[in-house]
Amino acid sequence: MIDRIIKSRRSIKKFNSKKPDWRTIIECIDSMRYSPMAGNSFSLKFILVDDSEKIDKMAVASQQQFISQAKYVVVVCTSPSRTEISFEERGKTYLRQQAGAAIQNFLLKITESGLSTCWIGNFIEDKIKELLNIPENMQVEALFPIGYAFEKPKPKRTIDLDNVLYFNKYGNKKMNPPSKIDT
Repeated sequence: MIDRIIKSRRSIKKFNSKKPDWRTIIECIDSMRYSPMAGNSFSLKFILVDDSEKIDKMAVASQQQFISQAKYVVVVCTSPSRTEISFEERGKTYLRQQAGAAIQNFLLKITESGLSTCWIGNFIEDKIKELLNIPENMQVEALFPIGYAFEKPKPKRTIDLDNVLYFNKYGNKKMNPPSKIDT
């Protein structure tokens, strides 16, 4: 089942007019709580937006007009203080890693639920913060317009595993068999 969901996930930029059930989106957001967090300190916050005027302004702030078609937008934010205090300079890296892990959970759950989205990372953060009253110390990680795909997505182009997998050192494309068989 998880393989099917991973392989079928797509970024969708064209939504139909049907409005999703907000409770389904909440379940998808909930999946983010189960992702790994540095020091087991949960640093993410979420804003579910259904105000069409605000959604239109987010589309402008991201220069992604298709966002205006979405009935909902999920905004993912990071509260960096505890992680950065605990892990100092490495905390910034950990915040990005754990946000990515949580977002992947969310994307897979969105796909499983029959909804669609697109990961938006390009936006004017100050405009998003002002629009949604997000505190200055928070980092806006991404926007996710949510809806039902207008049409069935095309198959995804994949990269051959042989082009990205190495063994024991960068560039080594062959796995050497063990010299003796363990019994």
